[in-house]
Amino acid sequence: MPVRKAVVTAAVGLHARPAAVFVRAVTATGLPVTISKDGRPGVDARSLLEVMTEDFECGCQVELAIAAEALPARYSLAEAERALEELQNVLESAAAA
Repeated sequence: MPVRKAVVTAAVGLHARPAAVFVRAVTATGLPVTISKDGRPGVDARSLLEVMTEDFECGCQVELAIAAEALPARYSLAEAERALEELQNVLESAAAA
C-alpha cells in the first residue's frame, strides 16, 4: 500500500479553500486516496465534506494512503507513489495555504 506522511501548512487547516484545493488535486489523480491522522481510520480524500469534517488543523501530520487492492489496474505502484508525493507537496505548499 503506497503511503506518504505530510504536514498541513494552511493556517486554517483543511477548511474551505485549502480543503477544496487539496480535494481537487486528489480527484485529478484518479486514485482512491484516503487521508487520516492520529491512527484514526482514513476518510475519502476525494470528498470535500469528509476532509473538512475531520479537523485537520495547521501543523498536524496526516497520512495519505492508497490501498493496494483499490489501485486501478492502469496505475503502477510507482505512479501511485508519485501521485502521493504530489499531494504531499500540495498540503505542504502555499497552494493550500
